[in-house]
Parts: sequence; structure tokens; C-alpha cells
Amino acid sequence: MALNDELFWLIGEFAAVVHLAIAGAVTIHVLLYKRNVGAAVSWIGIAWLSPFLGGLLYAIMGVNRVKRRAKRLLRQRTQPGIAEAASAGLPPDDPLASLEFAVGRLTGLPREHGNKVEALRNGDKAYPRMLEEIGRARMSVGLESYIFRDDAAGAPFHQALIEAQRRGVQVRVLIDGVGGGYFWSGTYRRLARAGVPVARFLHSYFPWRMPFVNLRNHRKVLVIDGRVGFTGGINIGAENLQAAHPAHAVRDTHFRFEGPVVEQLTDAFVDDWLFATGEDLPDKDWFPPIDKAGVVAARVVTSGPDEDNERIEFVALHAISCARKSVRVVTPYFLPPEPLTMALGLAAMRGIEVDLIIPERGNHAVLDWARQIPLRPLIEAGCRVWLLPPPFEHSKLMTVDDSWSLIGSANWDTRSFRLNFELNVELHDTGFAHEIAVATRGCRRLTVAELDAAPLPVRLRNGAARLLQPYL
Repeated sequence: MALNDELFWLIGEFAAVVHLAIAGAVTIHVLLYKRNVGAAVSWIGIAWLSPFLGGLLYAIMGVNRVKRRAKRLLRQRTQPGIAEAASAGLPPDDPLASLEFAVGRLTGLPREHGNKVEALRNGDKAYPRMLEEIGRARMSVGLESYIFRDDAAGAPFHQALIEAQRRGVQVRVLIDGVGGGYFWSGTYRRLARAGVPVARFLHSYFPWRMPFVNLRNHRKVLVIDGRVGFTGGINIGAENLQAAHPAHAVRDTHFRFEGPVVEQLTDAFVDDWLFATGEDLPDKDWFPPIDKAGVVAARVVTSGPDEDNERIEFVALHAISCARKSVRVVTPYFLPPEPLTMALGLAAMRGIEVDLIIPERGNHAVLDWARQIPLRPLIEAGCRVWLLPPPFEHSKLMTVDDSWSLIGSANWDTRSFRLNFELNVELHDTGFAHEIAVATRGCRRLTVAELDAAPLPVRLRNGAARLLQPYL
């Protein structure tokens, strides 16, 4: 009996020493690499108060291992002089000239003039145009999507991609390893069996080889022959086909591009494919010379844990600070980092018309609960919050002074701004800003009185849900 007691004592002492070592290692890593004070304190507390589990959670969700590798790969495609060109030639009469300078410094990319941009509402309009362009492809097709379902919407894409591959087009398809179906991806299996090069972003069935579960590729990009591009908020799934009256319908907005900015879209896809597979795609098939096609000035803004993961957030902050008349934001999820909430409130307090347009009911109840907390101070500051009735609106749009727009894949939440790989496009064109602005007609305005009318248990639930913001 005494021998067993001594053995148990030794096991307990050994476990305590291992816990101290793990918690100490987490603390050192957090102090060296975590810039956000709240996140740093939380991770240190979890590591010390949750033996072994805290260290495991930090290893899975708290450590960014992709930054160094991605930067090494991205440098292979870096073009000299781009950063300098980004901040040169600012038009002196542009009221958003300071924003142009800031975004150029952030991205290292020039604002490309001479683009044609077309807004496509829902999958009913976007999918046929995308399929038409894939059918016309002669050199290359690059498609990446967070969700790519094997359903009534996905099947035509499968066929179009397979046919393009068979006629000699270089086809590459990238699907997120979680959003595209962690345990089963019918799209991946169908395309792979047909010989189409397809990859799943940061995916592995083995947990010890999947340390990036919290880092997702949320980008939606289609580039054809390096001359036509699509991006926006639409995934590939039957829920986006309004004419079919799906059970859980999703409204969304996608965009078709022609002109010089397509090279930046293609470059983003090629870098993602290089990161996911190690294959460097040949320039001659993916980067042809591109002529001007319209009058819109545009620039791609990417963000993710492989580069400055606050880049899109910083662009939004700069845009709000430069606003002189209005700021309009359309987003399916609203749980932004504190600096953005404060910037919107301060803009409203200095007389800027700030409109925030969100779904009345989202597709994730916890996110709906949590958003009630940051909405109250915004309404009190003078922001107008509009609730869109069903079906669920998934568009991500921002306009400033009816002349500058930001469209793409990033939601207004911490996950999109600081964890996901996202891609947005900034656009300078007054007519286009008017075109994509979602009218508040038919929306219901949210008031402080409505928030206060919620019973105490509901308000407590909402406050508790807000604590999960870094993980939602």
C-alpha cells in the first residue's frame, strides 16, 4: 500500500512539474508575441488555471505558425518598386488623398485605374456569369472558396472545371479545409477523381498535423486567363439560389472585374495556391498584359496571419477617419475589435452620417446575442442601426462619402479582421458607390429603448456571449 501511495505521489509531482513547464512556456511565448493585452492575459490565465488543456488550446488556437513560411513564399513574387509606386502620384483634388496614401503604405500595391466593375446580386446572377467565363477560358482558371458544396449550385461548377481541364486549360481549385467540409468534401473528391488539381487549405484528418484549426481561408476568388476576375461574399452553395426558394436562403453580392486590378486578384490566388501546395504557377499563363476596361480605380487588400493580419481593419479605420459626410457599413456579423467600434461612434459624434445595416436574424444565434453589447454605445453616439428582414443578408460592403467603397470577403468581426485569410477590394468611383449602397427602405431601425426592453436573463446571456468574441 505504501508503495502505491509513493507511486501516486511521484506521478502527481511529475504532473505538477510538467504543468509548470507548459504554463511557463505559454507565458513566455505570450509575453513575446501577443500584442493584444486582453488576449495575452486570457491565454496566460487559461494556461495556468487549466493544466495541460490550457497549453493544448494555446498550441491549437493561439500560436501563429504560418507567418514565417508565408512571408518566405511571398517574397518570391515581390516586385521591386511597388511600395514606392503605391504612394506616388496622389491627385491633389481628391478629398480622400490621405486615405490613398495610407492604403498604399499598408498594402504596398498601387491603385489601378481603368477597371470595369459589375455588381452581381445573389448566386442567381453571379453563378451564370462565373460559369460563362470558365467556359471561355483558354489558358488558366483559378478558383478558391471558403465553401464549395456538392449540390445543385456546385455541380455545374464541377462540370465546367472538369471540361476546362480536359481542353488543356490550367485549372487550380482551392477549398478551405474546414469551411469546405472537414470530414467530407464532395467537391474535393469529385474534382480530384476527374484529374483537376484541387487542394484543401490547411487541412489534415490527423489532429497532430492540423495545428491551424483556428486559421481559415475565407477568401472567394475566381480568375480566368488573368483577364477577368470575380470576388465578393458569395460561396458556392444552393442556399444562394433565390429562385429555387431554399429552406435557408442567403442573399449576397459578388463582383465581376475587368482591367489592371485583375492582376492583383490573380496574384492573391497564386500566392494562396503556392502556400497551400508549394506549386509556383507560371507567369505566362496566369499574368498576361492587361488593357484598361473602364473608369473605376481599384486595389486589392489582403489580410491574414501570414502577413499583417490587421490590414483590412486598418484600412477601415483610415476610411472612417477620412470621412467627411457619410459612412455606410453592411455586414452579416458585427463584432468588430474595440478600435473600430470607437471610430464609428466618434465619427457619428462629429456629425458624420453613420449607417450600420445588419440582418435582423443571422444564421448563428450566439453572434446575434453578442452583437447587442457593442450596438448600444453606437446608437447612443448617434449611429443609425438598421435591421434587414429575412432572408439572411451575407453581403460585406462599406462606403465612405458616396465615393469610396470596400467590398470583399471580410465580415466586421474579430475573426475576419485578425484570424482569417481575407480579401477585399477598395474602389474609387462615385457611381459605383451609389450602386452598391443597400437602401434602408424596408429595414427596421434599432433603438436603445428596444435594447433596454430585453429582460434581465436575455441581457445576461448577451453579455456572456460577448465574452466569446475572440473565438466567434
